[in-house]
Amino acid sequence: QVTLVESGGGLTQAGGSLSLSCAAALRTFSSYAMGWFRQAPGKEREFVAAINWRGSTSYADSVKGRFTISGDNAKNTAYLQMNNLKPEDTAIYYCAARMSGVLFTLPSQYSYWGQGTQVTVSS
Repeated sequence: QVTLVESGGGLTQAGGSLSLSCAAALRTFSSYAMGWFRQAPGKEREFVAAINWRGSTSYADSVKGRFTISGDNAKNTAYLQMNNLKPEDTAIYYCAARMSGVLFTLPSQYSYWGQGTQVTVSS
């Protein structure tokens, strides 16, 4: 059984920063690709960033240069540092995992999901 638990969401003003964490109960964290997705009200879930055990990363164009994904194999935790936040970044952010080294970008390509954490950016 794989469990993912996100934390760190909250409310900030435009231009502010937030950091999200995803604690993963995985047998071999380093065998997984970890992804962050977000879903705003009335919109489909969209890719934000992904990282694999090699440290390779992938980002959505909308967050490049502002968000940074990282992972700590010793702590079985993935992180998403979000800087220069914009109101359009407001969404529920989800952590996802799949046993693979490929940086998938579609929600359907991930096997496990966390419960989500709310990020709200005011203008």
